[in-house]
This record gives sequence, C-alpha cells and structure tokens, in this order.
Amino acid sequence: MNEAVHLISIGTAVPANIIEQRDAARTAHKAFASRFGDFDRLAKVFESSGIRRRYAVRPIDWYLTPLDWPARNAAYIDGACDLFVVAAANALEIAGLDGSKVDTVITVSSTGVATPSLEARVAKRLGFRADIERVPVFGLGCAGGVSGLSIAGRMAASRPGSIVLVVAVETCTLSFRMDQVTKANIIATALFGDGASACILRTDAPGIATVEMSGQHIWPDSLEIMGWSVDNEGFGVIFDRAIPPFAEENIAAAVSGILARSGHSLADIDRVACHPGGAKVIDALENALTLSRGTLNHERDVLADYGNMSAPTALFVLDRLAQAGLPSRTLLTSLGPGFCVSCVSLKRAM
Repeated sequence: MNEAVHLISIGTAVPANIIEQRDAARTAHKAFASRFGDFDRLAKVFESSGIRRRYAVRPIDWYLTPLDWPARNAAYIDGACDLFVVAAANALEIAGLDGSKVDTVITVSSTGVATPSLEARVAKRLGFRADIERVPVFGLGCAGGVSGLSIAGRMAASRPGSIVLVVAVETCTLSFRMDQVTKANIIATALFGDGASACILRTDAPGIATVEMSGQHIWPDSLEIMGWSVDNEGFGVIFDRAIPPFAEENIAAAVSGILARSGHSLADIDRVACHPGGAKVIDALENALTLSRGTLNHERDVLADYGNMSAPTALFVLDRLAQAGLPSRTLLTSLGPGFCVSCVSLKRAM
C-alpha cells in the first residue's frame, strides 16, 4: 500500500521591479502606436485584462532597448536564479527545513535556457547536498506549476520518507518583443509578469493537504494554440484567440476524464482552483465548469496583483486558498501548451 504524500508548504517570490498597468500601457503606446495602425483599439486590453500590476526582473525601460537572445537569456538566468532561491527558501522555512534536507529538486521553467540548469546554479546558495537528485523540466508553459506538483507527488510516493522540492519559476516579461509588431505580442505586454513558487512534499509529516491523484489530457491537433516561436532575438509568444472558447467547450470533459481514472467526478470536488491565464479564460472556465460567476475569486485576485506568470501562477492561487482555508477536496488545474490541461486533486489535512 502506497503511503500518502503530503503537501507541506508553499513559498512564493516576485522580483523587485513593479510594473503598474497604466505604466505598461504608456510604454506599449510609445513602442507600438506609430507602427501598428490598430493600436488604440487593441490597447483596450490593458484596461480589460483585470490586471493592476505585475513584477519584472528588469526595470520597464530596459525592455525598450535593443535586445538579442544572449541578452534576454542572461537576464533569465540572473533573474530566475534569484527568484528560485527566494521561493525555495520561503517554502523550506515554512516547512521547518533547510536545503540540506532536500532529497529531490524539480525545476519547472520554460522562459529561458540554462545548462547547467537553475537548481545546479543555486545549489550552494540553498545548501543542497552533493547527492541531491535534480529533475529540470522545460516546455510545459502555463501548465508547469500543476504538472510539476504532480511529478513531485509521484516522486515522493516512490520514495517514502524522502523530501521533494518543486520550484516553478518564469520570467515571462523577457518575451516582450519591441521588434514584433503583432497582436499577440502587444497582448503579451498587457498580460505577463515574472515570479516563482515552490512546494515541499513528503510522506512522513503532516501538511496542508494530501495529494490524492493527478493527471493530464492533451488535445490532438492543437499544437498551434499556445507556445513559443524562436528566432535570433529570443522567444516570441504564440497564443490563439480561440483559447477561451476552446477551454469553455472542451475542459469539462477532459477534467471529468482525468478524475474518472481514480473513481472520482466533478461532483466530488468542493473547489476547482484554476490557473488564471487571463480574464476571458477565467470567465470561460466558470462557464465550462458550471460555477457561479465570481467563484474563481482568488484567481481574479492573483491575476490582478501579479498578472499571468505562467507556471507559478496556479500555485499562487493554491497558496491563497490555503491561507483562506482549503475545503475538503480541491482540484488544481491549468491549461498549457500541447494544448493540454493538467490536474492535481488535494484532500485537506484533518
């Protein structure tokens, strides 16, 4: 019989540079208005996004300077390492642990490239042992936080008594492209922020909740819905305007299928917690899951306070839910490139 895996703690971090949404709108106007004929109409997204502020690894004026891939990736390594350390240290402190106790560390990040990977670069700062097992994960995008939690749960279950740390860290603002005068790029400048989240999981200590089950569903022929394009200047965002209607039409069946694998249904879930990809996505999820408007209040609050940070964002939502008091059973979900949905079911600690 497998031992239950417990979520012990959640730590979060954001960089020091604050970008108020009104300042982001002014900066975007300066960068794009003279080159994009429909800018004024599209700029309304800065007001309708539901975002008040975001945080960035660099000051806002830095993004207006000429930037190539080496410059962006250097900023990624620098900023992501700092965010990793703060989020991980917070999670360890809450759990009453230090870095030397961690047996496995999972790093989830898709906004830059680092070899050696991030956890190796910060190992000394966090006091990791030389025999720590490292699992870097790239390419999951917005689904990465939930998928990372799922992977961490499986690894903790496979080695009872071990301590697993999972860190999701993203520097989405580094994909802002002044050279790309496109609708997708302008929307990205209105939506994305930087941040990190970290979780500790183990079998041999009580925690916030027990990991009950997890799973993922990938839709066929959906690769072009979300992802990165890559060129000499760096990553460029790809996301289809059909994401909200696609989610509204398809997510309920996919989530129900994931739950059914473990003998559960949506009727067994007290709270569905979602990655707040954007205001329209949150509305679509409420509609698809037949939730009363306003049910996803923590999701809207996290979006307002931080923007869409990609992978860490769902865990920011989970942290707020935990602080407010988790219901008996929570299903944490996130949409991401593939196109996919990832889910983790959590049972509140008694």
